[in-house]
Amino acid sequence: MLEIIKQPWPWYVAGPLIALTVPALLILGNKSFGISSSLRHVCAACIPSDIKFFKYDWKKEMWNLFFVFGILLGGIIASRFLINPGEISVNAALKSELATYGITDYSNMVPVQLMNFAGLFTLKGFIIMVVGGFLVGFGTRYAGGCTSGHAIMGLSNLQWPSLIATICFMAGGFLMANVILPVILSL
Repeated sequence: MLEIIKQPWPWYVAGPLIALTVPALLILGNKSFGISSSLRHVCAACIPSDIKFFKYDWKKEMWNLFFVFGILLGGIIASRFLINPGEISVNAALKSELATYGITDYSNMVPVQLMNFAGLFTLKGFIIMVVGGFLVGFGTRYAGGCTSGHAIMGLSNLQWPSLIATICFMAGGFLMANVILPVILSL
């Protein structure tokens, strides 16, 4: 059983499991799925200030904090006990393209040449980690939610803003992966 859990799950298993969270949340308590809102709940609970954005009854959304804690705990458990000791499987054409940028280590989910503490102090690392992190956070707030909230929950509820946000997420992802990232990696 443990060997089955260690392997990547096929889309036809993982997809329906993710999709079933939407009706389960709606049926069990008329709740919306999304991760980025939990940061607002944490700030509302921990920052005793007079900021209007954080003045609401965050305790009604406590389930969301438990959900995010479960994701964090699950990630820790998976990275500690369920990690595949072999090299990450990457398409040969992608491997050869990434090798031209100096990326050859596939022992982790994210190549060490991209994400490491020393790389943070290089131009490439700063752009990828700091600027990229800022843009993800800004985009999440600007769009009124993250990819999971819009693409999974919003589209399931036939929300027009979620369709627009998801189209923009996808277009931005394609633009980043195919145009901007090669420029950054060549720095």
